[in-house]
Amino acid sequence: MAAFELKSTPKKMKEEVSNESMANEDTEKMISPFTLDGSTDKKGNPAIKAKTGRWNSAALLLVNYGMCTLAFFGVGVNLVLFLTRVLQQENAVAANNVSKWTGTVYIFSLVGAFLSDSYLGRYLTCAIFQMIFLAGLALLSLSSSFLLVKPSGCGDGKLECNPVSAAGTGVFYLSIFLIALGSGGYQPTVATLGSEQFDENDPIEKHSKIAFFSYFYFALNAGSVLSNTLLVYYEDSGKWIMGFWLSTGSAALALVLFLLGTPGYRHLKPSGNPLTRIAQVFVAAIRKWSVKVPENGEMLYELEGKESAIAGSRKVPHSNEFRFLDKAATLTDGEYSTSAWRLATVTQVEEVKCVLKMLPIWLCTIIYSVVFTQMASLFVEQGAAMESNVGSFHIPPASMSLFDILSVLFFIVIYRRLLVPLLSRFTKNPRGLSELQRMGVGLVIGSLAMLVAGLLEVQRLKRVTNKQQPSSLSILWQIPQYVLIGASEVFMYVGQLEFFNGQAPDGLKSFGSSLCMASMSLGNYVSIILVTIVMKVTVVEGSPGWIPGNLNFGRLDNFYFMLAGLTVVDLVAYMFCAKWYKYIKVEENEKSEVALMMI
Repeated sequence: MAAFELKSTPKKMKEEVSNESMANEDTEKMISPFTLDGSTDKKGNPAIKAKTGRWNSAALLLVNYGMCTLAFFGVGVNLVLFLTRVLQQENAVAANNVSKWTGTVYIFSLVGAFLSDSYLGRYLTCAIFQMIFLAGLALLSLSSSFLLVKPSGCGDGKLECNPVSAAGTGVFYLSIFLIALGSGGYQPTVATLGSEQFDENDPIEKHSKIAFFSYFYFALNAGSVLSNTLLVYYEDSGKWIMGFWLSTGSAALALVLFLLGTPGYRHLKPSGNPLTRIAQVFVAAIRKWSVKVPENGEMLYELEGKESAIAGSRKVPHSNEFRFLDKAATLTDGEYSTSAWRLATVTQVEEVKCVLKMLPIWLCTIIYSVVFTQMASLFVEQGAAMESNVGSFHIPPASMSLFDILSVLFFIVIYRRLLVPLLSRFTKNPRGLSELQRMGVGLVIGSLAMLVAGLLEVQRLKRVTNKQQPSSLSILWQIPQYVLIGASEVFMYVGQLEFFNGQAPDGLKSFGSSLCMASMSLGNYVSIILVTIVMKVTVVEGSPGWIPGNLNFGRLDNFYFMLAGLTVVDLVAYMFCAKWYKYIKVEENEKSEVALMMI
């Protein structure tokens, strides 16, 4: 035994010296004034921690996003009433057009994410799309002033507007198309840019990065407060032009603030076209369809060292899902080709696997977005068919979404300050619940919101004495369904932002953020399909259908109950997908490993 110890001692001493040397070297890197994630300043130099990023830049981006949100919802919240009162569309047509427009907004989020991840980078993408957004708002304000709102003050529910000319209609649709393009391309990019102001290799900044997404959704709803109160009140009373110009001013000020923060932002280089990388993996795998994949993942092709083949991305270790894609990274006898169309790295293959693994989860969020989109359409129309006067004060139906906003703000604080510390004791998860668990809770609460909305509609119909007049039931009874929608958003949408951004590979971060918004987009289109199908099935001789122009003749409650049932079915499917999902891992570089050791 003694001899063994004598023989082993030099080896142990050598290892200790080596480990100490590595620790000293990494500690020096750790105390470097520069960020450790490869981010740069505006000149392309390594970002200095004390002068760039962190909450100084992130807070400015949150204010910028809040003001853009104010501008966006200054148009969006009352759009269904603008279509019915000014453009004189039927309720079902207007609801579908709002859903189409909202869906288009979030479809454009994929365009912004693609340009941001591939070529332009976060900062330039944000700047360009904000300018497009501002141009759309200015055009809408001008067209309303000279072509649409005639006579002045019309569209208040009392004074009818003159029929809009074809030219006026064309300019209107062009303006809201620009608004959709600008807002859609900007939103996922600013979310990613904000989160990248924190170096996740730094323990303190990593915690701030997690908190950022809650505050990001907080800013969204804080910015909605004025648009859902002051702007809605002006627009509902016929002051559409003033409301639109206020939205334009808010967007202009937001752009100025964004540009003022330019010197302090941290930047990560775009990683190139992800569509090409994904195609290369599939082509390489198909070319080697008959090749047997080695059982040991370490036998697959990968670059030496810490850097991956994808610019600015960390390596992703091999996983066992979708094994057929591993053929793309399998080296065959005598293969020397390094063409990406014949041989892909493990990280490239895992990037594709990450996208494929996230898709089932993403698909399960679409039904929730169908529920959410009712707040901007059918909830407003339901409120318009209720008693909207409280004493001498008139409550615009669209302004009821203020209770959704207040609910979101309240539950974000409650979740972070109360539920997280409490739940973490039981789940052993410092976040309280995992992102997937939070999204499941959001589905449950969303289903309850539809159930409550349906029960309210039953009571509303019971209190209709004159079919041509609103129900005597007060609009304030809508508060519970708005509060439940707000609570569900905190769990579903904040959870989605964290999940898709965190699980997306480094080269697809904006794409990850855009998946949340693309879910909203498809939710709007699915809502259109459902409304269309319901109207075709339920409109029969002697029956105007579930959602007629006059809701007093319809059965909106049945539509809400149907959505509640669909959400329950979706929840069951989601539970299976969430149980199957395996969280991705990325290889920590040497700097981040030292950072964790020093916590």
